[in-house]
Amino acid sequence: MGGALHARPVTIVGGGVAGLTAAIALRRRGAQVDVLERAPAITEVGAGLQLSPNALRVMQALGLLPALDAVSLPSRAVVLREAAGAQVVRLDLARHRPGAPFRLIHRARLIEVLEQSAREQGVTIHLDRTVEIPPEAPLLIGADGLHSRIRAALNGREVPFFTGQTAWRAVIADDDDTPEAQVFMGPGRHLVSYPLSGGLRNIVAVLETRDWRDEGWSHPDDPANLRGAFAGFGGPVPGWLARVDAVHVWGLFRHEVASRWQDGRMAILGDAAHPTLPFMAQGACMAIEDAWTLAACLDATPDQPAALARYESLRKPRAARIVAAANDNARNYHLTGPKRLAAHAALRLGGKLAPGAILSRFDWIYDFDPVTEMS
Repeated sequence: MGGALHARPVTIVGGGVAGLTAAIALRRRGAQVDVLERAPAITEVGAGLQLSPNALRVMQALGLLPALDAVSLPSRAVVLREAAGAQVVRLDLARHRPGAPFRLIHRARLIEVLEQSAREQGVTIHLDRTVEIPPEAPLLIGADGLHSRIRAALNGREVPFFTGQTAWRAVIADDDDTPEAQVFMGPGRHLVSYPLSGGLRNIVAVLETRDWRDEGWSHPDDPANLRGAFAGFGGPVPGWLARVDAVHVWGLFRHEVASRWQDGRMAILGDAAHPTLPFMAQGACMAIEDAWTLAACLDATPDQPAALARYESLRKPRAARIVAAANDNARNYHLTGPKRLAAHAALRLGGKLAPGAILSRFDWIYDFDPVTEMS
């Protein structure tokens, strides 16, 4: 590659999915990239995530698909179930879009793949860095997550809205590697689970509650609280929850998509720009899309302010639409009373008469190709 980014210095704050993907994309186009990470090592809280075709097209363009395939599992379907376990509808991902893969991966494995690639390509990663905003950096990228200092510098102080929902996340040992995600929906709560490579299973459980919980994934909780909140669920759920010996809990907060993403010298991406509720499985995918688009815009012209303005104009509308879709799913999973019965009946009927129609509502997410958009 090479172009306007050749030999240009870029400083990235944050060594997570967004920061490392951006580092690789920028480095492959010739930039000299430094990543500043405040942790003493690049690690992730043990959890799973889903990568859909829109993000995997970027991974393929970056040459990372073979490494990702080796540490992830395919996802063939999403099965929506009643809390007791009865199937409502099965959404067949493989049939609806053959050749467009979905993958299930432990976040730590994704980080390992990204870090190894970044280092191999010559990205310099500085660990254990207390990061202020370096005034000397000619191009500063904020990939520093929910509480981004770069976002604050661009937008001022903002206060997120507590949704009244608490989420638990756990990983258990499990030898059932059926390649599908299952969603168990109950009044005011739902539980999502899917297998991970290495004989593991990811569990995310969300409960509507008035109890305040801090934001972030690093707050340990008693597994008994999780089991108590989902005691009425059936199917495989009781067996899964019985094997949970460590769990983290956090409050779900609704953040606005950032009003300002860049100022000609600084720019933000990933959770720093558009934190989202975890109900469309697109948080990591949006960060990966951002990274590719940011690098492509910067490489297309030496006019850095114009490049960053183009990046913001391309990414902000899509990010806002995905965040809104996740907000809608938060309500749909937790319906109660007659609304719940009517919605589940409609899903069952739709699954029988037009099984592809339900998934087609999200073609705009999964069929999007950041690579061809910027070619």
